Amino acid sequence: MVEVAELDFDLEPAPWPFAKTHAESIAAHWAELRKAKPAIYNGRVLLMGRRELHQGDDGSLRLRGSFFEAGYADYVAWRAFGHPGERVDNCFSMAALRGADGAFLLGEMAPHTMNGGQIYFPAGTPDPHDVFDGKVDLDASARRELLEETGVSAEVAAISPGWTVIFAAQRIACMKLITLPVDADAARMRIDAFLALDPQAEFSRMHIVRNPADIDDERTPDFVAAYLRSAFA
Repeated sequence: MVEVAELDFDLEPAPWPFAKTHAESIAAHWAELRKAKPAIYNGRVLLMGRRELHQGDDGSLRLRGSFFEAGYADYVAWRAFGHPGERVDNCFSMAALRGADGAFLLGEMAPHTMNGGQIYFPAGTPDPHDVFDGKVDLDASARRELLEETGVSAEVAAISPGWTVIFAAQRIACMKLITLPVDADAARMRIDAFLALDPQAEFSRMHIVRNPADIDDERTPDFVAAYLRSAFA
């Protein structure tokens, strides 16, 4: 876990050898997933092929890298098959949503989603909507996911500068702290009301974490739990 002042990511169109050499296995894997979760969609996502941490003259860190485009079915198969081939990372942003009282708000993924039952912040693997002038903008991605998944506009919140970046197995989570002008209880009521309007909402309900004892370790990914414990510390 490191504090990073800036993210600098390019989009570099390139074929993914894994997707080509495993095409039949990927198709079969996706067909089986669709039987269990027919609502999942094979859209386009962006994965990271190259990255480096660079320290500036002022001592601040910048995370640089490049992304390439792939099918979501390719990505979930690669993950299920044990990440074969050359190194690839799922680098994504998370809207670390906090109430004015200091409590964090996390969503429980709905049963129809790929990660049903897991609890984490609004997030998503970046996609072509997050590309502007050849740059992959994870700040825009975090704001988009926050609005889509909770109905909360980042415009009404206080956005902290910089990022907390957590390197996990084949994942790089870029956490952006977003603080709402209302306390966590009021925010949860508003978000749950928003979720109730959409039967296909990605979150089924919101959870409030006021201290480390509130973390559901069985359903909260390790990197999210690590961020929360660090924030409370």
